[in-house]
Amino acid sequence: MTGFYDEILAKNGVYKYYGNGEWKETSSNRTVPVVNPSTLKKDFQVQACTQDEVNAVFDAAKKVHRSWAKTPLWKRAEYLHKVDALLKENVEPMANALVKEIAKPAKDAKTEVVRSGDLISYTAEEGVRFLGQGKLLNSDSFPGQERSKMCLCQKVPLGVVLCIPPFNYPVNLAVSKMAPALMAGNVVVVKPPSQGAVSALHMIQTFHKAGFPPGVVQCVTGKGSEIGDFLTQHPAVNCISFTGGDTGISVSKKAGMIPIQMELGGKDACIVCHDADIDLAAKNIVKGGFSYSGQRCTAVKVVLVMEEVADELVKKVNKGVEELTVGMPEVMLFLSLLLLAFAWPLHQSCMSLLLCCVCPHQGYVESLTAMH
Repeated sequence: MTGFYDEILAKNGVYKYYGNGEWKETSSNRTVPVVNPSTLKKDFQVQACTQDEVNAVFDAAKKVHRSWAKTPLWKRAEYLHKVDALLKENVEPMANALVKEIAKPAKDAKTEVVRSGDLISYTAEEGVRFLGQGKLLNSDSFPGQERSKMCLCQKVPLGVVLCIPPFNYPVNLAVSKMAPALMAGNVVVVKPPSQGAVSALHMIQTFHKAGFPPGVVQCVTGKGSEIGDFLTQHPAVNCISFTGGDTGISVSKKAGMIPIQMELGGKDACIVCHDADIDLAAKNIVKGGFSYSGQRCTAVKVVLVMEEVADELVKKVNKGVEELTVGMPEVMLFLSLLLLAFAWPLHQSCMSLLLCCVCPHQGYVESLTAMH
């Protein structure tokens, strides 16, 4: 903990939530433990916010969203550029939290923080250009009309955006929701995952220190089972941006008639043709399938390989898997064994790749082997 982050931690060692421009402790006197996947010990605790506290957060958001929508584009961009700078000036504590909360390798943890800052500034610059343009429509595009009328169209914010990032990228996939929403004139309420909440709270502090008006950026913590539905069905929410798994299906059903933006993972395939560089393919299959212990929605899950090169590819991929290093995230760069054990119920395929042999002449795909 450094001076920059001092105010986010209560005297009792529990991380606070952020509402209406202030770091606060819940009136529930309850906390949510955050277990270190590498040691299986409780390293952190965050506030278990009540529904009344969630209501207060949304009330603050509603009160400020109109004034924020009137804030000039250049000013919104200025705030976001400040966040970028503050993220990069205060990387270490946030990266350390990522290592302890989600067993992200130390190097990758720092990269996530820096990359998040880059994304925020990119969003600010693109937002000034994209949102600064309107569109002029002429009336004669509709049949039977003369060119006697003109219509000027512009983009307007939705209002309050609920941002729900996943455990594996609690910083990067939070700011990828927050920055575009804020740049477009929306206000945001963030509900970080319980496993990843402390990293997200460190990130929220950079928005606080950047000087965003109270209520524009807020963050509540607690168990999804207790406040999740209350958040997603709250009448103050005008849009939901969610990244995760099957929970997204439930969220979409309960959200009602509001815009939702979801990224629910995938079954990403690597296709290896008969004329491919097999050494290069095998190297990238191993890297794509097992880096960060496979805890990426874009990880390689299945390989489709042409029949004539399948055996050679399997040998090279198996060799690459055998050479992987496994260890603690503080000192290793590839696989964290205990992260795999911790996340196994969430993602049972995180340590396997299915290779399928494509037989074009016979017109079928044959399951060739599974590597563990």
